This record gives sequence, C-alpha cells and structure tokens, in this order.
Amino acid sequence: MTPELTVLALAALLQVVQFVLFAVPANMELGPGYTMSARDRAPSRPLSEGTGRLQRALNNHFEGLILFTIAVVVIVLGDKGTGFSAAMAWTYLVARVLYVPAYWLGLRPWRSLIWAVGLGATVAMLLSAFI
Repeated sequence: MTPELTVLALAALLQVVQFVLFAVPANMELGPGYTMSARDRAPSRPLSEGTGRLQRALNNHFEGLILFTIAVVVIVLGDKGTGFSAAMAWTYLVARVLYVPAYWLGLRPWRSLIWAVGLGATVAMLLSAFI
C-alpha cells in the first residue's frame, strides 16, 4: 500500500474516532429518546458548547476528507507518488489530529491555522500530481 493510501485509511479511522468523541456526549446530553428518533424536529435543548464544537469539527473533517481523498486518488492512480506527496499526506493527517482538540478547546487563531496547514497539504498534493 502506498503511503498516501495508508494515511487515507488512518484519516478514515480518525473520522470514526471523532464520531465517537461527539456521539457519546451528544447521546448523554440529548437522551436516547431524541437520538434514536427520526429527528424530524430540533432537539428540545441545545448541545453543550464543547459537544457542539466536537460536532462541528466532525463535520469539518467530512468536508476536508473529500478533498484529501481526491488528492490521494489522483496521486495513486496517476502514479505520481513521491516523498513529497507522502510528506504532505502525513502533514494533512497530523493537522487533522491537532484540529480536534484545538477546535474543542476553542484555541483561536490556532484552530484556523491548523486547518489551513491541512488544506495546504492537500492542495500541494494535488499540484504535485501535475509535475
């Protein structure tokens, strides 16, 4: 398996970890009556600040993972894997791991800077495929 595919698999597992980190407190806060329902209505009470941040970090990872997956597919199928693309893949993953506590703790402007590093690494991978 290429380094980029390895990182993609690890990023998917990070998504699962983020889901659990969000789902456990969300279920405790909202109760099983709501979380097991069809959720046709808004919850009767809002999530706590920390749980809401975990939810937004999870949603953000879904968005970032789409673009990162495209970058990995382009690199791997285009046979453009290099040490640089592997380093950028690992940079993306480290940034995503750091993003979760940075968002949860409300670390500004660090959260945004960490996000930008992950996006930059993904864009660098895509651009490197043209070289």
